[in-house]
Amino acid sequence: MSSPHSIVALTAGGPHSWIMINALRERFGPFAIIMEDGEPESVLWKRRMKMLGPLKVASMQAARIPMKLTKRGTQAIIDDLIASEGLQPAAPDEDDIIRVPSVNSEACRGALKTLGPSAVFVVSTRMIGKKTLGAVNAPFINYHSGINPAYRGMFGGYFALANGEPEHFGATVHLVDEGVDTGGILYQSRLEPKLGDNFHTYLWRLAAGSRDIVIKAMEDAVSGTLSPVHVNLPSRQWFAPTLGGYVWTGLSRGVW
Repeated sequence: MSSPHSIVALTAGGPHSWIMINALRERFGPFAIIMEDGEPESVLWKRRMKMLGPLKVASMQAARIPMKLTKRGTQAIIDDLIASEGLQPAAPDEDDIIRVPSVNSEACRGALKTLGPSAVFVVSTRMIGKKTLGAVNAPFINYHSGINPAYRGMFGGYFALANGEPEHFGATVHLVDEGVDTGGILYQSRLEPKLGDNFHTYLWRLAAGSRDIVIKAMEDAVSGTLSPVHVNLPSRQWFAPTLGGYVWTGLSRGVW
């Protein structure tokens, strides 16, 4: 299938992805969604082990225990966000979804070439390789739940608060290159967490307050008016909280 504006989405799925994709579909009408199989956790942790070392990775895995304890009561906050903000976290009809093993597979590149989009929206996928980025003559535009370049990688909203930088609690829409959230910045949102928010609700809060910048960026892409901006911040990639970091930040700053 195609849309009048030839937008295509690449995703691995998940409620935050569907919130953004459904917001775009309300603005532009139905368009094709290429959905990759999720990357196995074993592969992800193996890659982190190679990059960060076994001790740090073991601490990251141990942090999941207190994180589970802080999850109690957060579903009510999420339900309120869904209702008050009109979020749509459910997947569209299966007929609109093209399933591929990976965004870096021949199947994905073939689907992109067949659809011939003028712009590709990316949300929650593994890193996209050079071959896929070059498969079509179209910009790839990513939604990232963190303020680039200071909070590239994972859990940018959480780490901004954990570092005592609430002014950087927000999201970025940027062009995709071969780096980790290193492409040209298009738009950013600056938001505020609410009482009761924690690690489990930050992504929902960011998604609820960032749909407008996703729509703006894709409107620019369709009209050929993309205009990256410079953000004067130090560049750093973040991964997952360690056990000591998560507990200390929670006790000292009240950021869980």
